[in-house]
Amino acid sequence: QVQLVESGGGLVQPGGSLRLSCVASGLTFSWCYMSWYRQAPGKERVLVAGISSIGSTTYADSVKGRFTISRDNAKNTVYLQMNSLKPEEKAVYLCKANWSRKDYWGEGTQVTVSS
Repeated sequence: QVQLVESGGGLVQPGGSLRLSCVASGLTFSWCYMSWYRQAPGKERVLVAGISSIGSTTYADSVKGRFTISRDNAKNTVYLQMNSLKPEEKAVYLCKANWSRKDYWGEGTQVTVSS
């Protein structure tokens, strides 16, 4: 049974930082393409960043230079370091694993950027 569990969300002031984590189980993590999405209320889910099994990364234009995705295959964990957060980036952040031609999602962690 595949399970993805996100953590690290919370309330942060504009300009602040958060580090999200997603721990995966029930799959061969090192083979997975891992990504982070976010979904704001009333809006569609959008890709924030992705990282391949060999560490190649991709980012949405809106987060380039501020967010960093990384992975630790020994810990079955993918991270999203978010710096210089903006109020409009308030959303539920979700982790996705692509493994064996299937997508698996976590339930998400809430990020609120507000003063």
